[in-house]
Amino acid sequence: MRKLLPFYSLGRKRRFSLQRKHKRNNAFKNMNNRFRLLKAETEEISREQKSIKAGQSQVQEKFKAIGKECEELKREVNVVMRQSALTHLRLHLMFNIFKAREDGDLAKAAHLTHLLRCEFVDNVEVLFFNPSETKSKN
Repeated sequence: MRKLLPFYSLGRKRRFSLQRKHKRNNAFKNMNNRFRLLKAETEEISREQKSIKAGQSQVQEKFKAIGKECEELKREVNVVMRQSALTHLRLHLMFNIFKAREDGDLAKAAHLTHLLRCEFVDNVEVLFFNPSETKSKN
């Protein structure tokens, strides 16, 4: 039996080394599979981040467009307010002209008519609504 024992032990060592090698190969396969999965997840996350970034830039562009539209609307509202105020002033002058004529105060009516026809309303517009133009004229 002693002569068989060393051969038996060699087979046993070889069997254990093959088992270890097989376990190592399985471990590498598992690690490679995990690596491939992680790489696929990383690529998916990268695609999602690019998509999110593109969406954010679109939202930012929309906000800029809305801001520009808001500024344009503010300008238009200011123009309408100016026109309304001047129309109100002209109507007030016309009413006072009518009242002065009714009362027989023709001098006052002539003066108010002159104000309505001449540059008074234009000067009021420049004075109250465009202060920068007044500074440049003076």
